[in-house]
Amino acid sequence: CNRWSRGLGDVYKRQDVLELAGCSEVLRLEERLGQSFARRTIGGDAQAHPIGRFDDVVIAEAMTRRTPLVGKTLRECEVTRRVGVTAVGVWERGIFEPALPDVLIHDNTVLLLAGSQEAVDRYNEQFRSYSVSGAPVVILGGGRVGRATGRALAKRGLDYRIVEILPERVRKLDPEKYVLGDAADLDVLKRAGILEAPTVIVTTHDDDLNVYLTIYCRRLRADIQIISRATRERIVGTLHRAGADIVMSYASIGASSLMNLLRRGRILMVTEGLDVFRVNVPAALVNKRIADSSIRERTGCNVVAISTAEGKRIVPGPEQVMPADAQLVLIGSIEAEEQFLEVFGANGVQV
Repeated sequence: CNRWSRGLGDVYKRQDVLELAGCSEVLRLEERLGQSFARRTIGGDAQAHPIGRFDDVVIAEAMTRRTPLVGKTLRECEVTRRVGVTAVGVWERGIFEPALPDVLIHDNTVLLLAGSQEAVDRYNEQFRSYSVSGAPVVILGGGRVGRATGRALAKRGLDYRIVEILPERVRKLDPEKYVLGDAADLDVLKRAGILEAPTVIVTTHDDDLNVYLTIYCRRLRADIQIISRATRERIVGTLHRAGADIVMSYASIGASSLMNLLRRGRILMVTEGLDVFRVNVPAALVNKRIADSSIRERTGCNVVAISTAEGKRIVPGPEQVMPADAQLVLIGSIEAEEQFLEVFGANGVQV
């Protein structure tokens, strides 16, 4: 059977030992958390960054800050229609909202997009020129998650500075990439560039310290993007109230990673509580146009692809008819998924 394990301690050595012991997959949560932090960082660009794939459908996230999309509703964002991607939802301060036409895009909105790889590439061509800031991103905490975040930012071509009080944690880093000192010391934060940085990422494993640092950074900069780590799931709401724009937790990252491994090919968990899944076209929807189905209005799910014997239509238009022998690829919350099956009948079973 397949075996999965979470690696702790000396991550690289432990991963080798676990693989030799027979593990098919080793979940390095610090790397996945660092990658999630980096994807949501507004520094550098407004391009769409893939976070998962379901067959040929690419699921990506894109920051909207300082782009022409800010101040518009999703109905008014014709650029997505022109390039062939669709907005299937938005993140607002950690809360997911379905992509209803009247949803307004704000400066800190994160778009959740779906489309083919070619469509995502066209979207990025449109938004490649929107650079948010050239100043380094500030990372508070030089532990495993902080260093993994730095590596992920570097892969995106973004500069960063890690603030760490323990010299042994950063001794292997380029001296230009870290500032040694207490993150609660204003002079240390200024040396790291907190007054110019587009984003500060709080990565320590101490939830109480993360709340304090989040409040402190928000008081220093009302306009800065703050991304914070939560070790315990119950602290997520507290961090949002403290001023964090985005909060990521080990629990949600671990749950998403594990469920995607267990349900590979059938369901893609974009994040905890938000899935991409496949169903047979229910009898109630056979030969109906998507525009006439009210799927999104009645269930909260979005159709991102239709598979037929002739092939797959990614991001089908509202005029697309749903034939009897087809399968729908949908995205929605767990509640929306249950609502879809309840509204349109049990024969729309997952496949």
